[in-house]
Amino acid sequence: MKLLSLFAGCGGLDLGFKKAGFNIVWANEYDKTIYPTHNINFPETKMDTRSIRDIPSNELPQDVDGVIGGPPCQSWSEAGKGLGIDDQRGQLFYEYIRVIKTVRPKFFVAENVSGILHEKHRDAVNNIVEAFKELGYNVNYQLVNANDFDVPEDRLRVIFVGYRQDITDKIFNLEIPNNRRLTLKDCIWDLQDTVMPAKDKNKTNGDALKIPNNEYMTGGFSTIYMSRNRVRGWDEPSFTIQAGGRHAPIHPQAPKMIEVDKNKRIFVEGKENLYRRLSVRECARIQTFPDDFIFQYQSLADGYKMIGNAVPVNLAYYIAKQIKNDIQILENAA
Repeated sequence: MKLLSLFAGCGGLDLGFKKAGFNIVWANEYDKTIYPTHNINFPETKMDTRSIRDIPSNELPQDVDGVIGGPPCQSWSEAGKGLGIDDQRGQLFYEYIRVIKTVRPKFFVAENVSGILHEKHRDAVNNIVEAFKELGYNVNYQLVNANDFDVPEDRLRVIFVGYRQDITDKIFNLEIPNNRRLTLKDCIWDLQDTVMPAKDKNKTNGDALKIPNNEYMTGGFSTIYMSRNRVRGWDEPSFTIQAGGRHAPIHPQAPKMIEVDKNKRIFVEGKENLYRRLSVRECARIQTFPDDFIFQYQSLADGYKMIGNAVPVNLAYYIAKQIKNDIQILENAA
């Protein structure tokens, strides 16, 4: 089945669907620090690098089975101002709706942060769901934790899925597999001996790395960062990987930070040398990208950004498998 990918980023959602047997024929990503990574990892996909707002409806691919994408999350994030649909980035959800109206795929998937379910966004979310329904889709949305889907990370995300009503009355429901939850030891234990600090000004070491992208951002830690424990142990899943290196979790080799005040933690005295941020590759492993998926950047900040913004590959794979199963049942019954 052929797919169109919006807000594709570096391709976490795309790779999960590709692993499930889908073909990403066209993708859109506007950020010039990100789309080169998508290009080298998906050479078979046509990439359109214009803003989605600047792509006329008549230039969108028409012969596709599905549309997938994650409209920008900053407007809905609890860590931001939470302007939601009143923010220009939040309004990009309407561009997503425009594409669905134009292409009329059999299904669509839209992923976003858990903050979109905050009470203050209820009317906006209801309006978005109604807009999809008016286009003729059965829509469901679910709050899921990626750690339930073979991802060694606590990561809450909302998945909107719609099936075209003239095809089926089925409602998408993502079932949690009965698997052991993965931990940091499962995914990054073997990277410890090959990791390197970034070059001056947090530039990449490039070809000097034994394992691609296995380098970490250096520099101080802000008072906001030090307000919470940032260390998870080897036997735990990672904290959520965020879209910024400065806020990357601390490597599990370090002991957990000590609380000295309500909003103040410190590193364990005498162990300060153990406190380093996770490397770009370690974050990628946590987001379940394979090691042969290469991230292109000069500044490590761009590497952390694209990985933190991505949908975990394994979560995307489970979503894709469920959709593929649902669609094939429909086609076999036709």
